[in-house]
Amino acid sequence: MTNNLLEHNDENLHEHYNFVVDKGQESLRLDKFLMNRIENSTRNKIQKAVKSNSIYVNGFPVKSNYKVKPYDKIQVLFSYPPHENLLIPENIPLNLIYEDDQFVIVNKPPGMVVHPGHGNYSGTMINGLMHRFEKLPFNTNLRPGLVHRIDKDTSGLLVVAKLESAMTFLAKQFYDKTTTREYLALVWGNVEKTQGTIEGNIGRNPKNRLQMKVFPENNFGKFAITHYTVIKRFGYVTLVSCKLETGRTHQIRVHMKYIGHTIFNDKRYGGDQILKGTNFTKYRQFVENCFKTIPRQALHAKTLGFIHPKTNKYISFDSDLPQDFENVIVKWENYSKNSQKK
Repeated sequence: MTNNLLEHNDENLHEHYNFVVDKGQESLRLDKFLMNRIENSTRNKIQKAVKSNSIYVNGFPVKSNYKVKPYDKIQVLFSYPPHENLLIPENIPLNLIYEDDQFVIVNKPPGMVVHPGHGNYSGTMINGLMHRFEKLPFNTNLRPGLVHRIDKDTSGLLVVAKLESAMTFLAKQFYDKTTTREYLALVWGNVEKTQGTIEGNIGRNPKNRLQMKVFPENNFGKFAITHYTVIKRFGYVTLVSCKLETGRTHQIRVHMKYIGHTIFNDKRYGGDQILKGTNFTKYRQFVENCFKTIPRQALHAKTLGFIHPKTNKYISFDSDLPQDFENVIVKWENYSKNSQKK
């Protein structure tokens, strides 16, 4: 008789998620634990998965009130393969600002996911590119054409390789940190220094796996450097340019929060709260109106530069701020001017 119920189950079960609980994890209900780790999940979705015997801990199906313990192995299994492996071409409009036989430059709008993943199985940039181009090379993560990525709610420029040789050539530049990447960000607070450099390893936040965190002692995570320059001050918020020397997950978002200037309306890192200024009614209404104007983190990948894989010459691309970003800047400009008059 076996002690592992998985061995009696359908051999065609497919693993969609796999977590090993950290050694320092406090006792926590399974549904709450998974809500902190699976993007776009809800307690209702998790409880439905539990009822269908799709969630296993150490090989056994469990109830949603199970208390996770350090080193528990948690799996979410279904009878169908993970959707992110089903790359389906879709006729999705894309803003290609440059194209040649080596690569394309995409100006991604806010709200568009770059590639299929958990909770986002269609409508991604990659789905659109696969419809437009018959063949794209696969990277080491089996994602067609991707050399780098930006977050769903970050707008701006990405380079997508059309040939395997171009992908290898471009990927090496990102690895060697020789590319030029400038982002514009609206951040909370008056950034005192006109220019600065933020250093600190970035790794997964052990208390919330959907967040990244700076580890200043550099004893965990990956080395990261961000250079920033103040462009314009609006009192309670500041428009800054950020240039990446490394390219870590959520790097600008995490680094700016680390120095006390969370990106405006960055929900994952607390930027959707009134972090600066008083909380009197008119000011609160103004900020909430700004949140509606740009209902995502105020971050845009503005410029992208690298050595062309065919000509070996440096080439650079620039993009305008999307309308929601432009509109919220105008609002803060007007508010700042009116405040100074009083």
